[in-house]
Amino acid sequence: MAEPIDLLARPVYGIAQVDGLLGLSPGTARRWIEGYERNGKAFPPVVRERPTGDELVTWGEFAEARLLAEYRKTGVPMVHMRPAVDALRDELNVPYPLAYASPWLEAEGNEIVRRVQDKVGLKAGLRFVVVRNNQISLNLPIKRFVSAVDWGEDEQFAQRINPFPDKTPDVWFDPLRRSGDPTVRATPTAVLFEQFRSGDSVAMLARIYELSEDWIEQAIRYELLRRGDTAQAA
Repeated sequence: MAEPIDLLARPVYGIAQVDGLLGLSPGTARRWIEGYERNGKAFPPVVRERPTGDELVTWGEFAEARLLAEYRKTGVPMVHMRPAVDALRDELNVPYPLAYASPWLEAEGNEIVRRVQDKVGLKAGLRFVVVRNNQISLNLPIKRFVSAVDWGEDEQFAQRINPFPDKTPDVWFDPLRRSGDPTVRATPTAVLFEQFRSGDSVAMLARIYELSEDWIEQAIRYELLRRGDTAQAA
């Protein structure tokens, strides 16, 4: 198994490519990862410690962008999450704090997250954990993120990530397979989708690639979802 530092620091995607993979509006990943400027005011990145100008996105940065994607509907600017990410980076002494399992899967990690988000005054819509009946629990976006990640046998860090676990449970981003392209088993979803769009039936593709018809349908559904075609993907 790859070590966390080696795998999380592995360049996998281009910044613009991340938008398409996660179904984000064009330019969203760049704002989160590299920061942006608006009306003469500079807004620092949420994912990177500082802008680097590097167009390549590491696996750790992609994992953190996948987590941020769960907060898109809050209506709170993502830049407000930066102080909490910075504080967690310092507290855990790791470059990609959101890509590790301990903040989300361990009670001690939950407590660290709660303390950090309280200290920086993280806005309600962006909070990672919540306290109910004196018990700390993961906020809904974090629960969704956790369910989308394969943390590995030792539950240390994100090994693989699912784009839409409730709709495509067998589609995975794996940095060690097919250069991180989304796949079902070892077959890129884009290949299956293009052949389906060219006229091959689901049954035919299942025979050709020795995959179940359900896997083929998931690959097609994922490609439709990331293109924003939710009607056909339903």
